[in-house]
Amino acid sequence: MRAYLRPHTRPIAAIVALQFIQTLATLYLPTLNADIIDNGVVKGDTDYILRVGGVMLAVTLLQMVCAIGAVYFSARTAMALGRDVRAAVFDRVQSFSARELGHFGAPSLITRTTNDVQQVQTLCLMTFTLMVTVPIMCVGGIVMALNQDVPLSALLLVIVPVLGVIVTLVVRRMRLAFRGVQKSVDRVNRVLREQIAGIRVIRAFVRDAYERERFAGANTELMNVSLRAGRLMSLLFPLVLLVVNVSSVAVVWFGGQRIDDGGMQIGALTAFLSYLMQILTAVMMGTFMLMMIPRAEVCAERVQEVLDTESSVVPPARPVDPVTPLDQRGELELRGVEFRYPGAEEPVLRDISLTARPGRTTALIGSTGSGKSTLIGLVPRLFDATGGSVLIDGQDVRDLDPEQAGSRVGLVPQKPYLFSGTVASNLRYGNPDATDEQLWHALEVAQAREFVAALDGGLDAPIAQGGGNVSGGQRQRLAIARALVRAPRIYLFDDSFSALDYATDARLRAALAREVADATVIIVAQRVSTIRDADQIVVLDEGRVVGTGTHTELMASNETYREIVLSQLTEQEAA
Repeated sequence: MRAYLRPHTRPIAAIVALQFIQTLATLYLPTLNADIIDNGVVKGDTDYILRVGGVMLAVTLLQMVCAIGAVYFSARTAMALGRDVRAAVFDRVQSFSARELGHFGAPSLITRTTNDVQQVQTLCLMTFTLMVTVPIMCVGGIVMALNQDVPLSALLLVIVPVLGVIVTLVVRRMRLAFRGVQKSVDRVNRVLREQIAGIRVIRAFVRDAYERERFAGANTELMNVSLRAGRLMSLLFPLVLLVVNVSSVAVVWFGGQRIDDGGMQIGALTAFLSYLMQILTAVMMGTFMLMMIPRAEVCAERVQEVLDTESSVVPPARPVDPVTPLDQRGELELRGVEFRYPGAEEPVLRDISLTARPGRTTALIGSTGSGKSTLIGLVPRLFDATGGSVLIDGQDVRDLDPEQAGSRVGLVPQKPYLFSGTVASNLRYGNPDATDEQLWHALEVAQAREFVAALDGGLDAPIAQGGGNVSGGQRQRLAIARALVRAPRIYLFDDSFSALDYATDARLRAALAREVADATVIIVAQRVSTIRDADQIVVLDEGRVVGTGTHTELMASNETYREIVLSQLTEQEAA
């Protein structure tokens, strides 16, 4: 909070000044009231009552103006804090590699960016509202109470410590309870996200009842943890009110005896009661803020954990000048590349060395889990190699400016994702300046022109989040068109033709070959028919390169590749 409140020092100074004036005015009112009673009402001096009453009215108006101003600046500053922290968390998450995203998980990151920041923002607002009022009200109230009657003020030596012990014991337990609440919110978000994303699978396997039970379990856990926290919160106020009411009775009892003995006036007793209420009200307000601190503290720790996490993909301190080394054709080379996930005993990729040149198509094939997608992800730096080097035109990608290197790479991921918007907005994601003619051309090459033209609105047809209103094959073709609009020097197709029928696949590959004839093309595929005409086929097995060559060469010399081909031929013949 200190770091993100530093730009708002002037509004905070105004809040402190306004709260200070407001509190002094509040403390002055009971004294004026006591003067009216003792010197006006008791003596029957109407002029004195009107004169001091006018002063009370002016002080009250000043108090109202300062209170309104303090709340206004407090709200603006707290909202600005929330905005800045959310932006900081968003920026940090955007810098994360796949490794950090997997560590936190999407549901937890969403909760931290929204709910957790909201809790910190609310605490900030309460702090601005009470940070000056509570201490001044407590200290000032005690001083003013002593000024009215010192012997009666001895009651404060008992009342304040009792309140302090009660608040400390309850708040300590609330902190643990709210930590459990935030973890339960994460779990509910995770389960709900999975069920929404996997609704088709759930319906297909008729697992509605199971998923309802799973959500009910997470939901019930959140309810139980929230109830425990709620019970502590509900316990605190009655205990504080009990102390307040007992204290009022004690003041009236002992104060009445003081008046009867002549040691105290009626107005002084009234003022003392008012100051006692102000002191206890300040303690209650402070208690209310203390109730929020445990949950906000937990939330702040979770937000800070994200902000303190550095991405494993770090931009170079001195990026290579892109003009000279990158003014080439897009040659991609991997030298002894290794990749290992944190804590893993074995690397996913081991000693991978290959070269992909412009004007040639390099295909990657292998069994599931052989590391094909991981290898593809190293090129655009979705994560960095833990060993060896990935080079574009002879320069390590870790030494290149991320924007410059990224502009030369076009990735079509294994699971194509479309953003909510229109067809045009999705296609222009990599090139905002692309013309409609360029978009239609990319769609034609990707074999998507026909179905886009049939949509209501054409390029302006709406696309739902994730592309939920188009089929899997249509999503793949739009993702391919999006990469073509970017016009990079290196194309990465990560199993991007799996949802296409054979006829569409053949037409798309033929059109694609003409379009990207001068670029470096790397294709990851499961179907041999998709990559059999590639200039170079790289066979992966358990993270290692076990064969490199053309289809004919590998069929003659590589057992792993031959098994893959024969297994697919057998399946086709059986069908």
